[in-house]
Amino acid sequence: MSARRTGRDGVGPSSVWLPEGPWTTVLEFLVERFPGIGAGTWTARMAKGDVVDDQGTRLPPDAPYRGGIRLYYYREVEAEPAIPFEEAVLYRDEHLLVVDKPHFLPVVPAGRFLRETLLARLKRKLGLDFLAPVHRIDRETAGLVLFSTRPETRAAYHALFERREVRKTYHALAAWRPELAFPIVRRSRLVEGEPFFRMRETDGEPNTETRMEVLEVRGSLALYRLAPVTGRKHQLRVHMAALGIPVLNDRLYPRLLPDRGDDHSKPLKLLAISIAFIDPLTQAARQFESRRLL
Repeated sequence: MSARRTGRDGVGPSSVWLPEGPWTTVLEFLVERFPGIGAGTWTARMAKGDVVDDQGTRLPPDAPYRGGIRLYYYREVEAEPAIPFEEAVLYRDEHLLVVDKPHFLPVVPAGRFLRETLLARLKRKLGLDFLAPVHRIDRETAGLVLFSTRPETRAAYHALFERREVRKTYHALAAWRPELAFPIVRRSRLVEGEPFFRMRETDGEPNTETRMEVLEVRGSLALYRLAPVTGRKHQLRVHMAALGIPVLNDRLYPRLLPDRGDDHSKPLKLLAISIAFIDPLTQAARQFESRRLL
């Protein structure tokens, strides 16, 4: 089995393309390409067989450099935080998997999360090596995520999102401001902010649109229904904050709060509650609902 397909404990390898260059060994290239990872770490990984070429051949620390190939490597995360919440599989067929994700769990490996991710958990539990998310939601957001189980039909589901043929609905809990006249349609232009992982509104042609309405007033708070027409990063969180009603427990908007780690007693009150579309393979109408509540 090729390195591309081989996973360990539900986690597939990362990869990097080797360009033409002056490096004598693969180790020299890796140390220069990833300055945050020392030569000792790479040497240990290579000694364990955690670095392979595109044929799955293990590369030792003295392996000569060859440009024009893809290299695969397995990384490790020290003291990876445990996420004490469980996902739930709501639907599964030959091509599609629908999962109800808890708060705090990332969809895919990134940063300090590797095995404690939705994708890795599902691969381990279901034995689906070719599983891949069709779309993603924030780590802090709970709710529905669609996965493709077959590479040959994956593009058909991706195309639904590209053509905006998926109707997504979210629930959010935030402050109640009776002076705002709902329903509201918020359109704005979002660009990368500072730091890089935050987004901000700016002048220019709108590239985002969210429709908002009030479902229920709960004292000083209200439950809102959010229907994004577009799907930009942090779109709902930015739009709510721009109206002066940031999502409850949001640590990024409207101000970036100090990172003191996850407080599991205060999840972001944002939930991907429903998703609907016409299945591109069967033409059947599909609609799924989260079982979670805010």
